[in-house]
Amino acid sequence: MANELELVNRITNKIFTIRGQRVMIDRDLAELYGVKTMVLNQAVKRNIERFPIDFMFRLSKDELKELITNCDRLEKLKHSPTTPLAFTEHGVAMLSSVLNSKKAIEINIQIVRAFIQLRQYAIAQRSE
Repeated sequence: MANELELVNRITNKIFTIRGQRVMIDRDLAELYGVKTMVLNQAVKRNIERFPIDFMFRLSKDELKELITNCDRLEKLKHSPTTPLAFTEHGVAMLSSVLNSKKAIEINIQIVRAFIQLRQYAIAQRSE
């Protein structure tokens, strides 16, 4: 149970608010799933009809610049030829069906728990 909580907390630190939505970027998701970012993005591209704009969008250069400014660990993205994809909670849930592996399903459960934890925290903050 402690490992699960640790993983949820690690995932929570990879969730950003962009365009008013909580999202995770492709690089972080690929790392969690244990695949290369290119592999994750290819799976998405092959199943693009499963990812409408409210499930996934590509960051603008300005959004990427702001993300890098706020998160030092993403410094490597500064020189990337393309901007990353950002996945909303629903897009992340859809990824498990596209990647179709046991690990993807297990990680997705933890990611959904992290999104729920953030939502509960936000609700608690509003009611105080």
